[in-house]
Amino acid sequence: MAQPVAAERIQYVIEGGARLSGVIEPSGNKNAALPIVAAALLTPERVELSNVPRIRDVEALVQLIRTVGAQAEWTGRNTLTIEARDLRPADLDPALCARIRASILLAGPMLARCGELVLPPPGGDVIGRRRVDTHFLVLKQLGAEIDASDVYRFRTSGLSGADVFFDEPSVTATENALCAAVAATATTVLRNCASEPHVQDLARFLIAMGAEIEGIGTNTMVIHGGRPLSGARHRIGPDHIEVGSLIGLAAVTKSEITIRNAGVEHLRSTLMNFERLGIRCRVEGDDLVVPAGQTMKVEPDFGGHVPKIEDQPWPAFPADTMSIAIVTATQCDGMVLLFEKMFESRMFFVDKLIGMGARIVLCDPHRVVVAGPATLRGSRLESPDIRAGMAMLIAAMCAEGTSVIENAQQIERGYERIDERLNALGARITRNPPRAT
Repeated sequence: MAQPVAAERIQYVIEGGARLSGVIEPSGNKNAALPIVAAALLTPERVELSNVPRIRDVEALVQLIRTVGAQAEWTGRNTLTIEARDLRPADLDPALCARIRASILLAGPMLARCGELVLPPPGGDVIGRRRVDTHFLVLKQLGAEIDASDVYRFRTSGLSGADVFFDEPSVTATENALCAAVAATATTVLRNCASEPHVQDLARFLIAMGAEIEGIGTNTMVIHGGRPLSGARHRIGPDHIEVGSLIGLAAVTKSEITIRNAGVEHLRSTLMNFERLGIRCRVEGDDLVVPAGQTMKVEPDFGGHVPKIEDQPWPAFPADTMSIAIVTATQCDGMVLLFEKMFESRMFFVDKLIGMGARIVLCDPHRVVVAGPATLRGSRLESPDIRAGMAMLIAAMCAEGTSVIENAQQIERGYERIDERLNALGARITRNPPRAT
């Protein structure tokens, strides 16, 4: 059995108050790279993926696919080649599976290729209950038998198409369903499925392999299964959540930055909600410019009412950008309600922002009211998850004095070499221990 990725403890020391300037390009979309790496197991032929973010979650999934017999090699800084010629339903390392939510994405491809999989319960961010029921319901309708006792045991004597209605538009369940459906006999219809940019990216990768899929970008997709799947080359699209993080960072540090190849076609709701905070960006072709000197004034609803920013299924405001919006709102003039509907523990990190001087009322596990602007002070913090960790980093960047973020390896699960890339713009972030070259 392969050894799990070392659980290195990382600390960031941030000197606040730095102004940033320059050009930065977002990494490849983490939430596209993970299902696409898993989907590469659907073919025995060689797959080449470029713009793959070299982050902890991706590295862990690469290690997992090697344990089931796939050959996976980094042939460039962000280029990964996978050849899954001899797959086997090997036992997966429970410790490695517990590190990442994405281990569940192996279910669809492994059922398609091997007819079985034993999967320890997946892990990931501790942001509330993350149900896997939708995965089970969908895969059962496509012909899988599932025993979910101490571990998840998947088995099938053959996948077949079905007309499937999702009880919730789960992103990862949609991705598992797509992988199973392209290998199933006959046609599958997925209704009320997810349509996020990373789901679209996976669908386009499957088409590059030879699949036939209709309705990409909508909540109803039709998959004509049973087509032979071959090797392919595919470039992962930009991470729209990282773009949202960079917008918030530029705004609170009063900096002007250009985000190159920002995937502007996927930013409508993100830009709309930042505009409610008085932050406006400029689209220049494929690039996004965040100007300095933003008004940073919350726009009230008609009649002067307190506005609300809330997440909803795509194409509405993404849940993963909510933590960024909260810390950004602390630097804006006015009051705003932020409503995170998906995870009942995601908001709890705000107590750290309150300790830094933010004026935030935690109404319940899903809602906070933020009144700004507030002067933040440097503090000692601990990152509980990827997005809260990035929000803390943004807070530290605009705070007076020095902040220390412990458990910063959580941030690095989703943001590639973020300290180096921000330092290139003028940030003052020290990583302990230093990154190996």
